[in-house]
Amino acid sequence: MNRTLRIGTRGSALALAQTGHVADALRAAGADVEIVTISTPGDRSSAPIAEIGVGVFTSALRDALANGEIDVAVHSYKDLPTARDPRLSLAAVPPREDPRDALVARDGLTLGELPAGARVGTGSPRRAAQLEALGLGLEVVALRGNVDTRIRKVNDGELDAVVLARAGIARLGRTAEITETLEPIQMLPAPAQGALAVECRVDDVDTEHLLRSTLDDSASRAAVAAERALLAALEAGCSAPVGALADVVEDLDEQGAVVLRLSLRGVMAAEDGDLLRASATGDLTAAEELGRALAAELLDLSGLAAARSEGRS
Repeated sequence: MNRTLRIGTRGSALALAQTGHVADALRAAGADVEIVTISTPGDRSSAPIAEIGVGVFTSALRDALANGEIDVAVHSYKDLPTARDPRLSLAAVPPREDPRDALVARDGLTLGELPAGARVGTGSPRRAAQLEALGLGLEVVALRGNVDTRIRKVNDGELDAVVLARAGIARLGRTAEITETLEPIQMLPAPAQGALAVECRVDDVDTEHLLRSTLDDSASRAAVAAERALLAALEAGCSAPVGALADVVEDLDEQGAVVLRLSLRGVMAAEDGDLLRASATGDLTAAEELGRALAAELLDLSGLAAARSEGRS
């Protein structure tokens, strides 16, 4: 490929850092690349994500890609709508960063050390639901802004702590500010958290081949596919109170040989605020089926929870 690949990205520090990793990998493979910054509606609005809708950080990038203004788009995978865009190909899912959430708190405190009434900021209904379910008596405060803005609210004393994606903090080189990485037993991350999605036009076969051969990680792709299939089957947007995490694990087949399988955990908030949890294991080659099956189990649990709630009323 002798043309210069134009890689589109949002202009935030995190988006530029993520795109820089992709650009470096492509340069190492011998490609000429140029980074093009695209402004998105999500960058221009201070309203909560739940109000301005799914896709606010990705639609402008996708349109620029489809219209030929850029050749590649790099997204935080969790920001993408679950519905496929027929104009584009998901050419690569690079190796995923640590998908867990992280706490940045005053005085180096952990979640369990925060006093009752401590103000904890998050813009995510998923995080808010799981924080409240821990029963620690924390005051959850709605929050928007980039990583720097959110952490500054802790440093300035406006908040006692914030919860952020660990991957974003790591990509900005700020992991020293994390006071606790939250284990999935406490808080399941958003589906596809920590993963990048690298897209090209569906008819740009040469670029798709380059991206897939240079960047794609099959284990990350399978894990994220399962998580996103669960989200899609629940008909939930990326800001809905749904968490999911898939891990590639070793298992034994019927002959006793070691095989790799996919272990998926999911959580969703019921209407009464209770958290419903389920888990399942399946084949790496059937990631989306595993996600849909676990979503069906959560929906069954949701129906039972609703029936119990009606019985109490």
